Amino acid sequence: MAYPEKSILVLVDVDPSGDAASSTAALIGAASTIGAPVALLVGGGQAATDTAVAAGAQVVLTAAGDASSLTVPAVDALQTAYRQVRPDAVLISNSIAGRDVAGRFAVREKLALSVDAIGVSRDDEGVTAQHSVYGGSYLTDSAPTFGTPVITIRQGAVDARAEAVASPVVEELSVTASGAVAATAGEIAAEEKTSSRPELRGATRVVSGGRGLGSKEKFVLVEQLADALGAAVGASRAAVDAGYIPYAHQVGQTGVSVSPQLYVALGISGAIQHRAGMQTAKTIVAINKDGDAPIFDVADFGIVGDVFTVVPQLIEALEARKK
Repeated sequence: MAYPEKSILVLVDVDPSGDAASSTAALIGAASTIGAPVALLVGGGQAATDTAVAAGAQVVLTAAGDASSLTVPAVDALQTAYRQVRPDAVLISNSIAGRDVAGRFAVREKLALSVDAIGVSRDDEGVTAQHSVYGGSYLTDSAPTFGTPVITIRQGAVDARAEAVASPVVEELSVTASGAVAATAGEIAAEEKTSSRPELRGATRVVSGGRGLGSKEKFVLVEQLADALGAAVGASRAAVDAGYIPYAHQVGQTGVSVSPQLYVALGISGAIQHRAGMQTAKTIVAINKDGDAPIFDVADFGIVGDVFTVVPQLIEALEARKK
């Protein structure tokens, strides 16, 4: 088939249920600002196709996926789609799986890879990626000197959304397996309780706690406010190092970078390493008893006070609004 002019190939993350991940709308929205979105779904069901269509994909390519094999089937499908579509750029979520696929695909096709972009644009020479660097102190662009750029997009960083097209094309992709060695996933017995909270990396709301919480037992205050807001739970490196919460919740330069609509920092001083991972949030609220804490330099709203006095009142007010 003939693909749209200025096609942008978008690899859509598929969650365990077979639906498209929450990052889909932003990825396709970003693609729509620089060309015509062509979505690729590997191992997704009809729900994933419907989600991609609703998000504005002009073409949806589907490929079978093996749930027990990790990464390689997605790379094989992406390579097939790339050679078939010949897009102006390839956009992939900056998720754990997305970064893995992006790196392997870029090596296979000898393409330049731009990671953790917060936006994309097009100029006379082609597609460029925008990045927040040096702890968020500067914005810079990256672009290859030749070939198609492969760009991973930070989850939550892009506000653009595309409108659904009238007659999207859905096509099944015929993929020949590369035969590359693939890791396989078996059954995992998890000791931790499953949580209904959103995943930190792509959450629209995040509540993070720092060393100011004082102990692992008192850190539960962060979780209580997160539950009242329907938010993910994050932490500063100091809180993680102190054993208040596992490393997977660390936000910052050596942890997870987030760009939620709302970021609430409780008892976090705001070292540059932490701000590097959260200051692209749309609205930042900081509560800290130290009025000179650096976190207030990037906060949209700041409260100078004891978190153990302020937060319970905030939770009470939020619960009262739900009634």
